[in-house]
Amino acid sequence: MVQQYVERGDIVWNFPGGGIEEGETAEQACIREVKEETGYDVVIEQLLDCTDDKYTYLAKINGGEMFLDSDNEANDDIIEIAWVSANDVNKWDMYTIPIFNMYHRKTV
Repeated sequence: MVQQYVERGDIVWNFPGGGIEEGETAEQACIREVKEETGYDVVIEQLLDCTDDKYTYLAKINGGEMFLDSDNEANDDIIEIAWVSANDVNKWDMYTIPIFNMYHRKTV
């Protein structure tokens, strides 16, 4: 997950993500955003949800290593990246818990 400043002014732990650039599919944007924000190469395994043009994917790491590219201006809002335990309730919030629960329902 990425710890970042969000528009509402909070600092939160969030899943990697961002906008779709011109000429990209939602899947390509997901792969690019994860790489930019975490250093990992991923392949999409399945679409978990699509609401209001926001796509949520389950992806599998297939390369790279954890790395925050602080020189990339698109990462200016990111403070830290880390693996976050499902049991670390202090890092989950009203935005990330529903995504985690969606994942859990579809993969169990």
